Amino acid sequence: MSVTYLEAIRAAQEKALTDDPRVFIYGQDVGAFGGAFKATKNLAAEFPGRVMDAPLSEDAIVGLAVGAAIEGARPIVEMQFADFSTVGFNQIVNQAATLYYRTEVPCPIVVRLPSGGTLGAGPFHSQSMEAVYAHYPGLVVMTPATVEDAYSMMLEAVAIDDPVIFCEHKLLYYHLKADKLPDTAQPVGKARIARAGRDATVVTYSAMLHESLQAAEDLLEDGWQIEVIDLRTVKPLDTDTILASVARTGRLLVVGEAWPWGGVNAEVISRVATEGFGLLDAAPMRLNARDTPVPYHPDLWAAHRPTASVIAARLRQLLTQ
Repeated sequence: MSVTYLEAIRAAQEKALTDDPRVFIYGQDVGAFGGAFKATKNLAAEFPGRVMDAPLSEDAIVGLAVGAAIEGARPIVEMQFADFSTVGFNQIVNQAATLYYRTEVPCPIVVRLPSGGTLGAGPFHSQSMEAVYAHYPGLVVMTPATVEDAYSMMLEAVAIDDPVIFCEHKLLYYHLKADKLPDTAQPVGKARIARAGRDATVVTYSAMLHESLQAAEDLLEDGWQIEVIDLRTVKPLDTDTILASVARTGRLLVVGEAWPWGGVNAEVISRVATEGFGLLDAAPMRLNARDTPVPYHPDLWAAHRPTASVIAARLRQLLTQ
């Protein structure tokens, strides 16, 4: 019996509700409807009064969660799409992120952001917001790329006393499966070497992990061994694991689905250039989605985001420098 990425998120929320009476879920249509993507399916019936539908106001949703956290609760907030979280932006970055700094009162909320693009989703339902929220002190930003991490990191997000932005990728909901849920997990803030290699390092996260792994497999036919690192969290960022990998390979490509300007990729390259310049045998490269709104048409969307073939082509450029 296999478990999907979405089922892992649902199972983690169910366990959190079971284990801790302070936990509740709040969001649009999360109750009887089970959420826009069914991440809370059946939970309202299982936990009466603790899985609650919210008004169509992201600002109010996050504001309620912050207030509840101040009073000792541990809310999980679902945004129907990551894009819509901008309506609650003030509450997230000016209230939740700064609360402990201002008052020494923890703000243990989890804001779930269904992130990234899918076929035909278009510009208002496909954005990757992780770099925006990583900019603000006080927020933890998680970007799980596997079923195992979707489960274990959700549980850790609920347990952390800081506000967590949980960027779950919609394309992985049903496409990604595992044999079972994990018993153990790496801690938050620790990257994972998803594939060992010697010739170049690819640093990536979320859905781009799987495109990068396929690219590494394709290059193996040419004799290149590519190391692939899954960041898992982008705030905090595990610079030590990245630098250790670059020390082994001498080359770096950073891949992300978000837009290029001021993103996670830029931060990774900046840190490597500053702290590990002498480790590099070639100029580091980055690969992002195109700097345009996310297109509706499936063919345009496929050309908009990095794919395994595009990543492989960029790696070949890097390897011949």
